[in-house]
Amino acid sequence: MPKDLVTGEDAESVAAYVASVAGLPVQGQPASSADDAGTETGPETGAAGSGKGDEQPDGAAVFADAGCGSCHTFEAAGSTGSIGPNLDASKPPRDLVVERVTEGLGAMPSFADSLSEQEIGAVADYVAKSTGG
Repeated sequence: MPKDLVTGEDAESVAAYVASVAGLPVQGQPASSADDAGTETGPETGAAGSGKGDEQPDGAAVFADAGCGSCHTFEAAGSTGSIGPNLDASKPPRDLVVERVTEGLGAMPSFADSLSEQEIGAVADYVAKSTGG
């Protein structure tokens, strides 16, 4: 691999993305409670959601827990990732967010196997409403 192919903030963004995909805590973000959310030990309500009952997942929590901010700049989440599109600038509509999160595209992985339909819908609502998309 060429020396200094990825440096500075880009290197940090790549490292954060790899860590988030591996399920490791991402530096600069609080440790994910995804391992504890919705377990049988208790009914957490502030996390991404358990998928049980009528609880609706919190889109902001899903965005944080899935590590979206390691790749995307998004003011509402306080994230400055630079690998993926700047969500504030692109203002994606809800349907596009659902499609990209579900299917992935290019460097964006699919989250269909790691997020429920309700969590994908919640993060899509959060992004679209926060950006005006």
